[in-house]
Amino acid sequence: MADAKVIPFDDDRSRARRRPSRADGEAAAVRALPGAQQSPQEPEGAGEGPAGTEAASGRGTGTDAGAGVEAGSRAGAVSDAGGWERRLAGGLAFLRRRITGDYEVDEFGYDEELTDQVLMSLLRPLYEKYFRVEVKGIENIPDKGGALIVANHSGTLPLDGLMMQVAVHDQHPAGRHLRLLAADLVFVLPVVNELARKAGHTLACAEDAERLLRAGEIVGVMPEGFKGIGKPFSERYKLQRFGRGGFVSTALRAGVPIVPCSIVGAEEIYPMVGNAKTLARVLGVPYVPITPTFPWLGPLGALPLPTKWTIQFGEPIPTDGYAPEAAEDPMLMFNLTDQVREQIQHTLYKLLVQRRSVFF
Repeated sequence: MADAKVIPFDDDRSRARRRPSRADGEAAAVRALPGAQQSPQEPEGAGEGPAGTEAASGRGTGTDAGAGVEAGSRAGAVSDAGGWERRLAGGLAFLRRRITGDYEVDEFGYDEELTDQVLMSLLRPLYEKYFRVEVKGIENIPDKGGALIVANHSGTLPLDGLMMQVAVHDQHPAGRHLRLLAADLVFVLPVVNELARKAGHTLACAEDAERLLRAGEIVGVMPEGFKGIGKPFSERYKLQRFGRGGFVSTALRAGVPIVPCSIVGAEEIYPMVGNAKTLARVLGVPYVPITPTFPWLGPLGALPLPTKWTIQFGEPIPTDGYAPEAAEDPMLMFNLTDQVREQIQHTLYKLLVQRRSVFF
């Protein structure tokens, strides 16, 4: 199998995808009806005469109407067939590019085509139908340029990061891509490592994050780490420590805004009531969760509960007004970290008060 092309990370080619406007939609609708032509405007009185009078009075035989319905049905069938043919051709072309290596990845391994056409398509039913994610404040993410999204982390398994990635991809008017910073464990697991790289995730280190931000990417980080995702159910929606504020220092050096993000609904998908610490040490993982359904129900217990999610992106906190040396000021980093944390926690409480039910 041929290797994929590697594109430099600072490539200045635009990644913006063209989204159809109303005019595009109208043109597509016309093209979807082969054989349908717009008739010229008839002169005044053209409908008069025996045929026109008969049609107007409803005394016709119905042959013309039946023929019109039949023609419309044939046109619709041809349109459906053409749509399937186009989708099949597109799928075959995609497979050909995969097999021959005629596709591009950046130096981090991000495969935009695979993410858009395959990975997002797999996650979208979970996002739309299962968790029924509601997104608020998407306009707080800039249309262009870098930004650092800082979110709370929960749910035993990191599904919240994936749902946030779909939210940015599908809901943002510019169709932007979220590049998540992931823990070391993600990149040592078989299969998961490769998929994470293809989806645009990268190691949670300051150097990689700064390079992404300076290149104009949207970067997502969850500073609670395993402390947040693996906390017991009794501490749900209580933010854990945000590390040493390294994400603030990275945003200051890159001069990009920090966008706080609050996620409600993920805490209840796997209510963690216990932790098999001995087994976790043997397996070399941070924790082995015990929930009301796992491991008691076997594989069925690994199915997440269908909770109703809300993801809210808060007002961005600008950092471009600070001097270059501000990234080395520990007091400033502490204050900004605390500001971001408090904004996320306050929004979590507000969303919890507003929601009607965990599942609806």
